[in-house]
Amino acid sequence: MKFIHISDIYLGAEPDKGKEWSKDRAKELYDTFDRVIQLCIDDKINLLMIAGNLFAAQPTTEDLERLDETLSKLEGTRTVILGGFRDYISPGCAMESYKFKSKTVVLPGGRTANAYLKGINTCVTGYSYNKPEIGETVVEEISPGREGAVNILLACGGDPKHMPFDRKALARKGFDYVALGGSRKPAHILKDRMAYCGSPEPLTPADTGKHGIIYGEVVDGKTTIKWMPFSKRNYVTFNIDVSYNVSGEQLSDAIVDRVRKLGFDNIYTITYTGLVDSKLSIDLKRIKDRYNIYDVIDNTVPVSDLENIEAEHTGDIAGAFCRANRGMTDVSDVIREKMTMYGLEAMARTGER
Repeated sequence: MKFIHISDIYLGAEPDKGKEWSKDRAKELYDTFDRVIQLCIDDKINLLMIAGNLFAAQPTTEDLERLDETLSKLEGTRTVILGGFRDYISPGCAMESYKFKSKTVVLPGGRTANAYLKGINTCVTGYSYNKPEIGETVVEEISPGREGAVNILLACGGDPKHMPFDRKALARKGFDYVALGGSRKPAHILKDRMAYCGSPEPLTPADTGKHGIIYGEVVDGKTTIKWMPFSKRNYVTFNIDVSYNVSGEQLSDAIVDRVRKLGFDNIYTITYTGLVDSKLSIDLKRIKDRYNIYDVIDNTVPVSDLENIEAEHTGDIAGAFCRANRGMTDVSDVIREKMTMYGLEAMARTGER
């Protein structure tokens, strides 16, 4: 039995709202979901599991009709959907009453439910949200739903406000696989038995790293899974050192070179650090207009600051740090300046300076 495990797709969201690329990103969430469907068709996947937060909010009837039309392409694949804390299934909502024409089962909100899929002898068990927060340990109380079948648990959350659970206790339940959602970052908790797939597409600059889906198979009672990168774009953060007479033009060239190597589709947060002439002027408008630059952060320390900061900060950490460095006579002036610069940069990031 071959399966795909996805979660946290957030259909209907508009990542980076207000940025030039935000409308494209909203469409790409649907495009990536469509690519998952095509993979199911191409690889003859038996089961597609959605472990919560398929939508960014409770879907409308129109949203579900569009979803149903897409899922209807899966002639040989069964789909099981768990309501997450974003698209929870409350009484009277569209998801509760909608009747899917596709081979789709939605686990009802507010209670443990099983979906036994006879053709593949698989029982999928889960507890859909019926409200945005559930602080009870309901997941730990769920056991495999059918003896003699492949038993899979769908669960969303794991933090104190969203169905907290003890991972070791859950592992002892005996499920063939525990498909977790509610975290946008992937994590393999127990080898081939329990994993967060993460979101197929990153949604905010905090979602750095690769994003994708889980592709699994159960053969003769043995489960194996592999995580597959699947996103169109990634959020990438990198630093450029502009110490000692780096010009604005050189900085721009260095950024362009880095972006060219990492990929033009990605969305970037760029920091530049170093000891600089206080007269340095850096204009990155040309870069921002050409590439997907989410933010540019200036963490440089002007030379004049090093000369004056000790006097200006006589009673705080920054001043004490500069005095201590000045007293180090066994290192060169360049090394001492760099030590001071890096320390002041760290203080600036934590709000100490």
